[in-house]
Amino acid sequence: METPVSTGATASDDLPFDVFARACPSRETLEHVTGRWGGLTLGALHEGPRRFNELRRRVDGVSEKMLSQTLHALERDGLVHREAQATNPPRVDYELTPMGHQVAERLLTLIHFLEDGMPQVLAARQTYDEARGAL
Repeated sequence: METPVSTGATASDDLPFDVFARACPSRETLEHVTGRWGGLTLGALHEGPRRFNELRRRVDGVSEKMLSQTLHALERDGLVHREAQATNPPRVDYELTPMGHQVAERLLTLIHFLEDGMPQVLAARQTYDEARGAL
């Protein structure tokens, strides 16, 4: 069992980790998962295993360097499995681990919710911008 992270007395003291605590290691993983490239990479891998360049094309706008860093972080967190095959040229495939699938499914629920709600978001932005422009 993991050692609890002390955050002061709260109703959730029985939880082993508390992402709201500065020193909690779950905060780093949350950042990897919810950052722009992490969330999109997990979503793309939920569609099935992919090679690096396939992922780069699917996650439009990500640089090679950022995708590489993202995949390393997600692999280190146990969400992505990297498999290198000894072929010529070398072939490397990336796929979600069981925990990665669970995380990706939750992210995709949020992604689809946001996509469906974009008309409301765009209207709110327009209202906000018009009100601020009138000042």
